[in-house]
Order: sequence, then structure tokens, then C-alpha cells
Amino acid sequence: MRKVYHRIIQISGNVITVEAEGVANGELAEVRSPRGTSLAQVIRLDKQRVYLQVFAGSRGIATDSEVRFLGHPMKVAASDALLGRVFTGNGSPRDKGPALSDNLIDIGGPSVNPANRIIPKNMIRTGIPMIDIFNTLVESQKLPIFSVAGEPYNELLARIAMQAEVDVIVLGGMGLKHDDYLTFRNTLDEHGALPRTVMFIHTASDPVVECLLVPDMALATAEHFATAENKRVLVLLTDMTNFCDALKEIAITMEQIPSNRGYPGDLYSQLASRYEKAVDFETAGSITILAVTTMPGDDVTHPVPDNTGYITEGQFYLVNGRIEPFGSLSRLKQQVNSETRADHRALMDNMIRLYAEYKEALEKQSMGFRMSAWDEKLLKYGELFEARMMDLSVNIPLEQALDLGWKTLAECFTPAETGIKSDLVKQFWPANQQA
Repeated sequence: MRKVYHRIIQISGNVITVEAEGVANGELAEVRSPRGTSLAQVIRLDKQRVYLQVFAGSRGIATDSEVRFLGHPMKVAASDALLGRVFTGNGSPRDKGPALSDNLIDIGGPSVNPANRIIPKNMIRTGIPMIDIFNTLVESQKLPIFSVAGEPYNELLARIAMQAEVDVIVLGGMGLKHDDYLTFRNTLDEHGALPRTVMFIHTASDPVVECLLVPDMALATAEHFATAENKRVLVLLTDMTNFCDALKEIAITMEQIPSNRGYPGDLYSQLASRYEKAVDFETAGSITILAVTTMPGDDVTHPVPDNTGYITEGQFYLVNGRIEPFGSLSRLKQQVNSETRADHRALMDNMIRLYAEYKEALEKQSMGFRMSAWDEKLLKYGELFEARMMDLSVNIPLEQALDLGWKTLAECFTPAETGIKSDLVKQFWPANQQA
């Protein structure tokens, strides 16, 4: 039987303080007040002082309200019953389905021992040429999507969730508008992907502490499916900047000494402890993480994208509704793109090189310089490249995307002008096709 405390010594925002013994950081508690019972979580320990973040806010809580510690951290049910369901940040059903209480596991556990990891070696196909050809997503990779407010990053995540060749999708939404949540749910449902998906959704109107729980809920669920059921799991998180802003808000409430731009000094550790859950297990499944990080003011030196870049293995830049080829990078793509098709790496390198030359030709044209025949070819190529490769509405398998790349080159250049080895040209150049 857990002890009940009847004296709250401080209420600051949504954080209450009691004096208690034998309490662990992250432990849950029930706060009983005239308005009812609220759930709270321990967020700081200072000797006998225990600071708790109240999920539903502190309105209506008085200094004589009861606080009862539950003796365990937040847990999530680990079973196939999660599939097709939608939950809040604290694990309560959002879809009006039944609550799950079987096989509960703790969230926020440690990262996997490196000795149990294997070198990433499998491609995750998405049907998006700018990913599959040019910045291949690799199983167990951790990649952010850097973008700004207003870009279709949630639509991109929904596309990937529908088309990615994985067993289970775990979606964690933080600070979402209700319309964004409905778009995710309806899109996945319409395309038949919802039965393999688990969603933990925190909306902008939900308690801020629940925003902090979403990544841990999502990753604990992913670990269950990867380890207990040998599944290939893709975790999609949006938006990690909202998660960091929630950390900042609570740190300010706790009167912690701020670091860069007011964010807590342990921001890097907080992000790393989540991203490092990406793993390919030697004797089980895998966890791959794609996480949206919006950049305030389109500033990549902002603390959130800046710290993220040190942790992750590259990034996708989403600019003007397209994945930008020059800023985007998948550091592990060489692990897999030499195993897909013999022409993959050569085609990738030379198409990007020619697109860079197109950008230079476009600049010459805008400045009124005389355009050469080569410049005209580049201009034609660049327009085709953007329409066929960069447009996110394009949805084709990798092999068709590679064939389309060859077709694009053949419509604009001669084989010698592409710079691709003659043996690959002989094998893959479209028949009866000349620039």
C-alpha cells in the first residue's frame, strides 16, 4: 500500500511540489482534488522535495489535495491489440476503443547495448524517387526531416507510412493540429495501412507533459514489436521541435538555468536518448526512426536542428514541397545502393551532378548571359528531373525510377555526355533513344 500525502507545499503552473520519501524520477502519482483525480509524473527530485507535472493542469488543485504515488513509471500495453489503435500521449484511447491493460511494459528504458547491434544492410523502399534513388532509407537508420512550418512534412510522413516496406508503423504526433491528426488517421485508413499502425497523438490542446511522453510511448511499443515479434518497425515522429519546446517550458517552470535560447542544458542528451533507440537487432527485428524537425525561422543553427544533426545519420531537407537534393544526405545509403541494381550508384551520382550544372545554367539565364547548346540541354534536363524525380506526387518502385532516370538522360544528352561508364550505358540506355 503506497503512502498518501495530504500537503502540497508549492503549486507553480502545472507543477506541484510535495515532500516524500522513496520516490523515483519518472514515477506516476494520482492527485485527488475536488475536481476529481488527475494523473501526474515526477519530473524532478531535490532531497525530499518531489516535483510533479500534473497531466490535466493544476487548476482546481489545493494545497490540501491528496497525492498518492503509484510505485511505477508510465507503462504501455505490449500486444498485437495495439495495431490499428489511436492513443493519447499518456496511453489512453483516443479512438473510443477499450483501454489496454495486459502485458504492460515501462517506457523510457535504456538504449540497446551496441554488442547486440548489427551493421545496417537492408533498404527500406518508400516509392519516393528522391529517397529510394538519391538518399536511400536504410533499416535501423535515424534520420530527421528538416523543414519549416507550412511545408507538407506530415503529408510526406503519411505517404511513407502507406508505402514503406516494413511490418509495423508507429506514429508519434506531438503538438499536432486536430486536422493533421485526422489527416493521418483517414489517409492510413483509406489506403489500408491502419491495421499495421499504432498511433500516439498529442494535440496542441493536450497537457504539455503528454507531449514529452509520446516519443517514449512510441519507441517502447516499437521495441516490443522488434524484439518480441521480430518485426521491422518504422517509427515516425512529428514534430520533435514541439517536444523540445515542451522540455523548455517545463525547465522554465522548474526555474532551471537555461542554455542556448532558453532550452535546457541537457537538450542533446534528451534527443540522443530517443534517437539512439534505432537499431537492427542481431537475433530479432529492427527499429528505424524518421522524425520531423521544424526549424524556426528556417535557421539550421537553431538548438533543436543543430543538436539533432550531431546525433542522426544525415537528414532530409523539405523545401518548397520537395526533398532538396543538395542539402539532403543519407550517410548509410552506400551500405545498400550497391546491392540494389548495378546502375544505381552511377546513375545517382551523375544525375545529381548534371542537376547541379542545370542550377548554374539557370543562374546564367536569369542574368541574361548567352546560352550555349549545352546550357539548353541542361535546362531541359533540369525541368524533367524536377517533374519526374523531385515531385513528391511521383510514386513508383525503385526499378521503374531507375529506368525513368535513364529515359530522362537519353531525352536530353548523348551517352558520352552523361559521364557514365560505357558498360552501364550499353546495358541500361533506352533502345532507339537519342537526345
